[in-house]
Amino acid sequence: MFNASGGELPSSLGAGRIGIRLIHRRDARRLEQLLRDNRAWLSPWEATYPGVPGASPGDISMRPAIKRLRKQHAEGRGVPFVVTYDGVVVGQLSASDISRGALWSASIGYWIDAAHAGKNITPTAVALAIDYLFVGLGLHRVEICIRPENAASLRIVEKLGMRYEGRRLRYIHIDGAWRDHDSFAITREEVRGSVLERIVPQGTVPA
Repeated sequence: MFNASGGELPSSLGAGRIGIRLIHRRDARRLEQLLRDNRAWLSPWEATYPGVPGASPGDISMRPAIKRLRKQHAEGRGVPFVVTYDGVVVGQLSASDISRGALWSASIGYWIDAAHAGKNITPTAVALAIDYLFVGLGLHRVEICIRPENAASLRIVEKLGMRYEGRRLRYIHIDGAWRDHDSFAITREEVRGSVLERIVPQGTVPA
């Protein structure tokens, strides 16, 4: 189910109908449409910039953002994925703030189309990404920071068995204000087999 090996990113990583792959410029139009369609669903969790009026999701071209994300990937600072279901893009997932040196860590953020929520897509995509970061890139620690009000994301880290590390007060500017976030993490020593196997038993695939 998990087919990453070495440092190169495969064309895609998948488990059954669910997959992740590196973002491409051709994904821009599809992502823009999803962001427009999901404006109300995503806006409570969207990052904003203090003192700077921001455009609503989907109002700006994704092409410059994708170009920046791919540049970060080329420089080893991030891995930008799209999330797919039956081969169709239904969301986005990014591993950012990749650190080497004495840390060897990354942070993960994601969003999913509301019409595809509740199908185990996001937990599976996050598990695939963490397994790639550990096995493919050799990282040691992965972190996800979640607003305490975001019940759906809290269920994801619970399913994945990620460890609660504490609350970061007024941590990120979200939806127009500084918001508290709860930090969850996992290290390679805490994983036996793969993270994917925590939600998808070995020998099975998610429907």
